[in-house]
Amino acid sequence: MDSVLLLLGFVCMIVGVFGSFMPVLPGLSSCWVGLLLLYLTKAVENNYWILGITLLITVIITVLDYVIPAKGTKKFGGSSYGVWGTNIGLIVGILSPIPFGVIIGPFVGAFIGELIYDSKNHRRALKAATGSLLGFLASSFINFLFCIIFVGIFISIVWQNRSVLF
Repeated sequence: MDSVLLLLGFVCMIVGVFGSFMPVLPGLSSCWVGLLLLYLTKAVENNYWILGITLLITVIITVLDYVIPAKGTKKFGGSSYGVWGTNIGLIVGILSPIPFGVIIGPFVGAFIGELIYDSKNHRRALKAATGSLLGFLASSFINFLFCIIFVGIFISIVWQNRSVLF
């Protein structure tokens, strides 16, 4: 059973790393499940501190995945219409079957929101939409960074327990 849990944990880690920059797949949460599966093996002693801290990081970064693009819009001069457009565009992008919908949705949403706010100022709308895109890219980078850290923790724990696991 330990081998199955180890293999499933490793698959979750791989899916998590790919999911950190492919929004269709779960990113950091998948990596956390991989750590949990590793700790469910009989070979690895439970460490609730690592699981708790990594869960807290996962929850915080998952929330930030939705907040950062909106903050990027605001930082680049967007109004509350642009922020709402970003959030609505993100939801539509997640649910739509178009490729890169999660990237395109917030950008288009912020752009449309800003045009609703001020239909004559296309430059401002484009600037706010660019802020949304940069916020999304920053969020993806943070997600990827922590996925790599979680993979490092996973590999370290497997290495420390290699004699019992293999």
